[in-house]
Amino acid sequence: MAMPRSQIEARFVEDILYKNQLVNEKRGYLVTKRAIDIIGAFIGLVLLSPLFLVVALLIKLEDPKGKVIFKQVRVGKNGKKFNIYKFRSMISNAEELLGDLLDCNETTGAMFKMKDDPRITRIGHFIRKTSIDELPQLVNVLKGNMSLVGPRPPLPREVVEYSEYDKQRLLVIPGCTGLWQISGRSDVGFEEMVELDLKYIQNRSLLVDIKIILKTFIEVFRAKDAF
Repeated sequence: MAMPRSQIEARFVEDILYKNQLVNEKRGYLVTKRAIDIIGAFIGLVLLSPLFLVVALLIKLEDPKGKVIFKQVRVGKNGKKFNIYKFRSMISNAEELLGDLLDCNETTGAMFKMKDDPRITRIGHFIRKTSIDELPQLVNVLKGNMSLVGPRPPLPREVVEYSEYDKQRLLVIPGCTGLWQISGRSDVGFEEMVELDLKYIQNRSLLVDIKIILKTFIEVFRAKDAF
């Protein structure tokens, strides 16, 4: 007889908490992960600075009155809020128009995704398709409120809808990339995203992080599943 989902979730949460405690006891992993984050983010910002300038110029040319960098409140480890940075890919009043588009949501659960979102600018379509809009998050990595690899940092309005089971994805520092991003991204629903994040939390290691980073480069070059 199959075990009820509630019992499966309860046992899974206990297992996650136990394994996460074991990982936290391995200080070497956390120290090395942070060192890789700092070095990787710094090198990335230096090498990509010419691209940053080009993208900033294109955003300004299309919408001179709008800001180049979009700042948004996200929820990080243990529910702590922080400002995430992205290249602006939408019109300046995009947040004000969100309420009118909620019925067009193309994903499940507490997230909002819309393939043909009318708020996205022309340059915005390109930088979202190639994930260039995410690159300013390297600043978040240097600041320590994000890692190169980890669960996607959710919006506060998304967390309000979380169950206790869903909140387990907030056990670790969120990342620029993770299992969700390399497993279908926009084609993956909310529940599956949560399962992928919890799987990462259970099994995270330097080898797992490196594999995810390498797979992310492949997915970016494919420019697939992002909108």
